[in-house]
Amino acid sequence: MEKIEKDVAKDYWENQAKTHKGSHLASWSDNFMIELEIDAIGEHISSGDHVLDIGCANGYSAFQQLERRQDVGSITGVDFAENMIKQANLLKKAQWVGDIVKFEVGDINSLQFPDATFDVAYATRVVTLMPTWEEQQIAINECIRVVKPGGKVIFSEPFLEPFTLLNALRQLKDMPPLIEHDSNRFFKKAVLEEFLTQKGLTFTVNEFSSIYYLGSRFLRELVTDPSAYPGFNPINRIFYDIEKDFSGGGFGIQQAYIVTK
Repeated sequence: MEKIEKDVAKDYWENQAKTHKGSHLASWSDNFMIELEIDAIGEHISSGDHVLDIGCANGYSAFQQLERRQDVGSITGVDFAENMIKQANLLKKAQWVGDIVKFEVGDINSLQFPDATFDVAYATRVVTLMPTWEEQQIAINECIRVVKPGGKVIFSEPFLEPFTLLNALRQLKDMPPLIEHDSNRFFKKAVLEEFLTQKGLTFTVNEFSSIYYLGSRFLRELVTDPSAYPGFNPINRIFYDIEKDFSGGGFGIQQAYIVTK
């Protein structure tokens, strides 16, 4: 069953790359969330850092990080979808960024880099694509392994508790529930935190999306007719702008755990 799930997931992302090429849509339709995520991760990238982007998709976020931090040492992106890496390398060629950025096909459960290679590694919405907690632990350990002592590993992933909280609010207003897709195994905060603590790792949590999720997944349906916006709902920008100035509240399904090795 796990092999079938992995094959289905891989086929999905291969087709996303073919369909959307260099667009952010290849990774996620919610561009505001991608931008918030890029900002949250970018706070932990410093001058000269060698960075690993795990689950880099078509390289969209990696290029955004490079634009924000042009003095970075290097950015290496890995993804298991060959078409994603193909699109990332096409973007690299078009932007003439040289060897500071490179993209390779790779598996988060078996990263092809020696121990302690990178100053910062970040995984974006990829660990929770693993079908079981056991495989998620392997992925987490691999991300930690390739980072230098004193370096940082950032897990920007969806979590079950805020997902449940938002659905409870939606139920109060007779809204249909948000769906946890079959290919996504949301983290449980207590389980992840216990795992990291038992490994002797320190971490902080950045709830960088709470206001945005509360607004875009709950409040907007109270003040607009979602059926009038079959694709992008422009009211999302309001919540995005607010989120840029404030955070917290426990509603952000997407959260970043910043782990210090």
